[in-house]
Amino acid sequence: MDVIDPAKEECIDHLSAGTAEDVDLAVDCARRAFEGEWRTSSGAERANLLHAIAKGILRRRDELARLEVIDNGKPLAEALWDIDDAAGCFTFYADLAQEFDAAQDETIALPDERFESSVRREPVGVAAQIIPWNYPLLMAAWKVAPAIAAGCTMVLKPSELTSLTSLKLAEIAVDAGLPAGVLNLVTGLGAVAGERLAHHPGVDKIAFTGSVPTGTKIFMAAAQDIKNVSLELGGKSPFIVFDDADIEAAVEWIMLGIFWNQGQVCSATSRLIVQEGIADRLLKRLVERARSIPIGSGLDPSTKLGPLVSRGQYERVRQFVAQGVESGARLLTGGKRPVDVARGYFIEPTIFTDVPLNSTIWRDEIFGPVLVVQKFSDEQQALRLANDSRFGLAAAVMSEDETRCQRVARAFRAGIVWINCSQPTFSQAPWGGYKQSGIGRELGRWGLGNYLEVKQVTRFKRGHTWDWYGDKAHPS
Repeated sequence: MDVIDPAKEECIDHLSAGTAEDVDLAVDCARRAFEGEWRTSSGAERANLLHAIAKGILRRRDELARLEVIDNGKPLAEALWDIDDAAGCFTFYADLAQEFDAAQDETIALPDERFESSVRREPVGVAAQIIPWNYPLLMAAWKVAPAIAAGCTMVLKPSELTSLTSLKLAEIAVDAGLPAGVLNLVTGLGAVAGERLAHHPGVDKIAFTGSVPTGTKIFMAAAQDIKNVSLELGGKSPFIVFDDADIEAAVEWIMLGIFWNQGQVCSATSRLIVQEGIADRLLKRLVERARSIPIGSGLDPSTKLGPLVSRGQYERVRQFVAQGVESGARLLTGGKRPVDVARGYFIEPTIFTDVPLNSTIWRDEIFGPVLVVQKFSDEQQALRLANDSRFGLAAAVMSEDETRCQRVARAFRAGIVWINCSQPTFSQAPWGGYKQSGIGRELGRWGLGNYLEVKQVTRFKRGHTWDWYGDKAHPS
């Protein structure tokens, strides 16, 4: 498989296109490792390995960030942020693994004193992990770190578009001393390697981040064996801005919510719902700021908006822009290649207003730097617009009225809510959505729970008699 630099549209490397047989070998390796000593390793041992991986990531920080830029297209400053975040994720789960031994068994109070019961948490087994292209190393960390902490083994399949840093993560894991077979990596096409992994009878759990159509296929494949599944899928997240909000602060967070990572973010707050009292002033300032964003190669330190990840994604976003114009929405700015950029998959920051509520650009996930805007008069209308979506990943609200913010936060039908900001993400907090945005949660202790089975152990105490079928009086 060719590796294409999206800023230059040039091939910079080649990767092996893994086959179904390669997946079988990887799953077999993972199964042998799990059935061996790994499943009985202590939380302290796993914590040491996770800390070592985190340190290895930081040692190679500059190298990894540069690879993210030329593989994915994102600006270097964002890539460095991602690398630090990935290392922090491994450190966080190292701390959880350290606590795991003490918390592995939990005693339960029972109404019958003749019995005692406990809940034991054990690794689910072999996990298939399929990750997207928008945050290559970070998405790998979100899945690999908790799986190691739980004592699982895994087969990781990165996106065929962005596999370079996942391969480096495998090198770092080997250098850290991770036992053979715990982390296995197969590069390849989703329709081949991913398909085999989703259907593989030797896999106990599937963790997937990506689009709703692919997530649906994986869910159906997992149903054949009733596999444990967690899915983090798409979003079309709303950002409600009330007329008491500070316009400059609002513009800054709106831009971060839709133009960070070129809008290729599942949680991007891509639907702006702004109150009529400040709408015109806010949009005027937003357009000014959007037009001033430096666009170019992510390796240029001044760049704030890089190219989209691939030609396919570039053409997809351009098609959405065309559909927006055809729907009657008003294009305020952007929608085309920057005039001073000759090559690369670049699209200007794009803002539509007066967007029909039944249009594709209002209802569907675009996954590009495209913001769609609706105005509202009162809180109830704003919430109706916000919640009228098949997605429910994230939502944001901005207002000086803290009581109103809390009220709106409770009313959002979304798994992640931001107040007076957009997009901050922490390893300690749960990540996931309502409705078609997925099943389960990643990060925090919830992410560890994805890779654990819960076992009840109940014991009848010595010194008591149970004689239901005998001559002695049976219990009341």
